[in-house]
Amino acid sequence: MDTTRIIEITDIHQDGPDIYTELTEAHLRSRLEQEKGIFIAESTKVITRALDAGYEPVSFLMEKKHIQGDAHDLLERCPDVPVYTADSAVLQSLTGYELTRGVLCAMKRRLFPSVEEVCAGAHRIAVLENITETTNVGAIFRSAAALCIDAVLVTPACCDPLCRRSARVSMGTVFQVPWTRIGHTPAEWPHPGIEELHSLGFKTAALALRDDSVSIDDPSLTQEDKLAVILGTEGDGLSPHTIAGCDYVVRIPMSHHVDSLNVAAAAAVAFWQLRSKSAEDKL
Repeated sequence: MDTTRIIEITDIHQDGPDIYTELTEAHLRSRLEQEKGIFIAESTKVITRALDAGYEPVSFLMEKKHIQGDAHDLLERCPDVPVYTADSAVLQSLTGYELTRGVLCAMKRRLFPSVEEVCAGAHRIAVLENITETTNVGAIFRSAAALCIDAVLVTPACCDPLCRRSARVSMGTVFQVPWTRIGHTPAEWPHPGIEELHSLGFKTAALALRDDSVSIDDPSLTQEDKLAVILGTEGDGLSPHTIAGCDYVVRIPMSHHVDSLNVAAAAAVAFWQLRSKSAEDKL
């Protein structure tokens, strides 16, 4: 391994590691133009899946022990990428959080594909409306990958799926499930966003607790060739305008007077129950 690219951190303000120590997620996203933005991938598994998906690394930050340990194969795979290093206590004081398995990688963002591109050939998609909790978004992506959801769309007010914690909770599946934003500004959801889904041939199913809802095991849902499952924010659920624009309002029957599930748990139940017939071949 070329040791000249191993750089010991001596000053948190030095060029290079400032990506990890001084810039917030919002600053990373909007740094210069969108296509020149940065995201931080954490843990060797997440970084590997990002590399497998073709994302370009900018630099690594890791504990010294991982250079010849857990991260060795990653570094061999990226021979020209600089590696910033220090002991665990130093890294935590610099970043403000404990590194999962001690490895971070700054990577270049990509331009968002169009909704039409992401949904091409899809039979089941998930739409995340204004979900802001990073762990919920990450968990939903993990369930989407495991339970045969073909694509995920996130509204403009939704948490960024590439933020460090969300990508880590997803176990890197955010790099395996096609996704994009639906609408450029919050004013473009739910309308004309829902109309765009309809124009692509999708029936829309709003997950909501309402008296006029149908049970999630209603056979008419699984018989739909193309279905978009729409999930709402943690506290308030879906907006009334979203529910009014959907073809179905769907509930998950529950016992013991439990009124609702966490959105990530509800997503997993919905994805399994509403999987398409073609999904059986993937399981």
